[in-house]
Order: sequence, then C-alpha cells, then structure tokens
Amino acid sequence: MSASFRGGIHPEPHKESTSRKRVEVLPPPRELIFPMSMHIGVPCEPAVQKGDRVLRGQKLGDSAAFISAPVHASVSGVVTAVEKRLHSSGAKLLSVVVENDGLDTPAPVSGVPDWENAGPDALIAAIRECGIVGHGGAAFPTHAKLRSAVGPVDTLIINAAECEPYITADHRALLERSAEIVGGMRVLRRIFGQVRVCLAIEKNKPDAIALMRRAMKNDPGFEVVELETKYPQGGEKQIIRAITGREVPPGKLPSEAGCCVMNVDTSAAVWRAVAEGVPDTERIVTISGSAIAVPKNLLVRVGTPVSALVAAAGGFAVPPQKFIMGGPMMGSAQFSLDVPVLKATNAVLFFSENEDRRVRTPVCIRCGRCISVCPMRLLPTYMYMNAMRGRWGECEALNVMDCMECGACTYECPGSLHLTQTFRVAKARVIERRKK
Repeated sequence: MSASFRGGIHPEPHKESTSRKRVEVLPPPRELIFPMSMHIGVPCEPAVQKGDRVLRGQKLGDSAAFISAPVHASVSGVVTAVEKRLHSSGAKLLSVVVENDGLDTPAPVSGVPDWENAGPDALIAAIRECGIVGHGGAAFPTHAKLRSAVGPVDTLIINAAECEPYITADHRALLERSAEIVGGMRVLRRIFGQVRVCLAIEKNKPDAIALMRRAMKNDPGFEVVELETKYPQGGEKQIIRAITGREVPPGKLPSEAGCCVMNVDTSAAVWRAVAEGVPDTERIVTISGSAIAVPKNLLVRVGTPVSALVAAAGGFAVPPQKFIMGGPMMGSAQFSLDVPVLKATNAVLFFSENEDRRVRTPVCIRCGRCISVCPMRLLPTYMYMNAMRGRWGECEALNVMDCMECGACTYECPGSLHLTQTFRVAKARVIERRKK
C-alpha cells in the first residue's frame, strides 16, 4: 500500500504538458539580479560594490547570522549596481546587479574530496559555504537544518512528492540527475550516521520510482517509499506521518519526531557542493499554465529575470490574467516579469482569464468540507469566523499558527471564501500580539 495521511485533496495534476519534456538549458541573459535575501533568515550584506568584476561562483554577499546563507554569482561579469530591486515577496530588496560578460569565468572552488572520511562539521561547513537552501519552496538554510537535526534524528526523508499541480521540476531531476541525488543522500547519511534513508515519491511517477530503485540498489539502508497521490503529500508533517506514523508536536520541528526532511533537488545541490565545491546558483524551473505557448522545464541560472523564461517558452498563447511563482496552491502571485529566479524557485505559472474562480460575494454555507480536507486537523470554519471579526486571541486558541497555508480548504470551499489569505493575515496579527 502507498503511504498517506488524513485529509488532503485531489486537484487535477495538469502535469502532462511538461512531465515528459527533458530539461533544456536556458542561456543566461545580459543582466542578472541577485537579491541579498534568497532564504529564510537574516539577509546578506553585499561583499562587492559597483564596478567590481566577479567570477561565476564568487560570493556576492554573506552574513554572520546562523539562519542565513551566502549568495553567489551565477555568471561572470561586472557589478553594475548595488541597489534595491523588485523581489518575489512584492517588496524591493537590496540586490547586486551583474552584467554578464558571456565568458562564465569560474571562481576557484574546493569541496571535500575525501568526504567519505570527513566528519559532519566539515561537510556541513562546505554546504554552508556553497549557500545551499531548501529547494522545495521554503528556502531554509540547509546547514542550519542539519546542525539542529544531527543527533535526535533516526530517519532521513528525501522529499520527491512534488504534489502541487503543474510542477514537474523534481520529477525531471529524478529522471535526469539520479546520480547527483543519490550522491547527496550518501553525503547526508555520512552527516547523520546510520539512519533510515527514505526517498519518498508519489505513485503517479512510476518511471522515477523504477529508475531510483535501480540507482540505489547498491546502497543498503536506502529505500524508495511510494506515497499516495494526494495534495499536500509533500508537506513536512504530512510526509513524516505517512512514512513513520509519527506526529510532529505543534510548534515544534521535525527533529522532535526524530525526522529530517530534505527536498530531492536539495540533495543534488548538497552533492555538487561537497564533491565539487559548486555553489547553489542554478535551478530546474517548470514554466507552464494555460497562458504559456510552449510549457517547458528549464535549467535556469539564479538571478535570471522571469521575462527570459517567458521568451524561452515562446511567449504567451493568450494574455495572462495571473502570474504565480511556485505552485498554484502555495505559490505567490506576482505583478512584474522583472522579478528574478531565486534558489527556491521551482515553477513560474501563467493562467488565462477564464480560469479565474473569484466571486463577488463569497459566503460560508456551513458545509464543513474545509474541516474534512485540512491536513493539520484544524477548524477552518471557526478560524475564518473569528478572523473576520478581528478576534485574534480566539484564532490563536484555535491553533491558527499551525496552519501550513496549503490552500486545501480554499480549493474545496463551495462558497469561494478566501480562507488561506485570511489565515495568513490572522497569523500575522497573532505574531503582533505576541510581540506586544
């Protein structure tokens, strides 16, 4: 039987337009933008200034803070500006702008050649130096996750569920970068010691399951776990529940349940960092949606404006009504094609006007469907009612902070309530109250 969890939904996958398309290399554009914040945590301080020549892989910014990760140049060229530029968060953040010289002159790199005999500290230091962050969307610095997890963890889960509609970046990584993924899994097991290592893949990817089982056949202790095809199967708490049966306590980290969850493409990045000393400077990105002329999977340099991806996909088939970075369930809506691809960007999606499901007067009909699909076992109906009345204390008592903002309730709601957005606001208000 395939592993699963309580709740969840089954949206149309819409993956057929890109799941069989090999990854194409997108040549880097003339100008690239590197925000000093591509991760959760403290932003980096620029390490270069206008007029400096930089090499591919050279560090552009860093921070002494623990929850942070350095930013590296994905091309060689000249720094033309250190200024605020548009970020996918919607704000303008301090960024280093580099004019690409087209030479890709590399900076000196040094991984950990004898990694099989190296200690955890040396391996984690190499991962930190290469700026690796989670590629699943959260962009949490990988070195910080590893530091906090070594010791209490007995199960390492490599997350290849990729449960959001349209996105096929991780699926193609499994098929085209299996050696790097398995290499990263070996490095991570070296860091954690003799732990159970599970590669979790939804069962709608039989080609990837078969290929990865072959790739891992010489690694005792590695296993492929087939997951039920359901959203949000790739959520940390859901995938831990599905594979181990354990519950992560409210407000706690997965390590409290003896688990560490890593995205599958993060595993490949870990291998490149440790074995080759290559920084986190490129991503496989799915560009798709009803408004895109030719949906594709592209290997993109970090810092590339989204406009370059649209051009590579043949432009728009119809005028787009909505542009989302990430998946349609948890991604963030954008208003400009000038935003750059970040380390955690796995998809850019464009949708036409006839897919807009908004209504003028959303109304709760008390059907309870939002409660039945909530993977966190919350009460969205009551959270929404209290949030709309500004009762933030009641929202906190209803555990609104445990909401993972997966959007399952919003998708299922026949009354078209803006549930997820309301809970985002409620969480922000609860945090304000706590600070006061």
